[in-house]
Amino acid sequence: MLIDLSGILAREGEQKTFSISPEGEYFSCQLGDFAYAEKGPVTLTVTHTGKQAVTLEGEGKVSIWIPCARCLEPVEVSFAISIDEEADARPDSRKEGEEMDEDCCIHDKQLDTEQLLHNEILIQWPMRVLCKEDCKGICSRCGKNLNKGTCDCDTAELDPRMAVISDIFKNFKEV
Repeated sequence: MLIDLSGILAREGEQKTFSISPEGEYFSCQLGDFAYAEKGPVTLTVTHTGKQAVTLEGEGKVSIWIPCARCLEPVEVSFAISIDEEADARPDSRKEGEEMDEDCCIHDKQLDTEQLLHNEILIQWPMRVLCKEDCKGICSRCGKNLNKGTCDCDTAELDPRMAVISDIFKNFKEV
């Protein structure tokens, strides 16, 4: 959602409150696309502080389904959105040769709330998600979720370097 800041930037001290939420059904990043479990709303207050600068303050909650790192079952992860930023809305605030800042979400006096929420979620993204601390994961041979029961696969993990020795022992058993 784009918010036109022209009315707010017309008078110093002008303040408006918006209710925003992520667009679409999925949160997309370099790790993939993840479905939203809960999409807010997030209350955002935009205040003109002078010289075409605005203060962005917001609070809310967003939840996303992220697969467990061991068993791949979806886990609902909540992100507490807490925005407290200052931004410059002047188009000439950057030098011509400078790249636009990744976290900048104001373009031509338009506030991109989708980019703002995306950055806040990405900052809080967990390194690893587990459905429970003692998650057993999945069987490396058949792919069965070991939290739901055991599988019939041979669990003996032999070191491949010892295969020759195990063959010798098998040969002696046959005699």
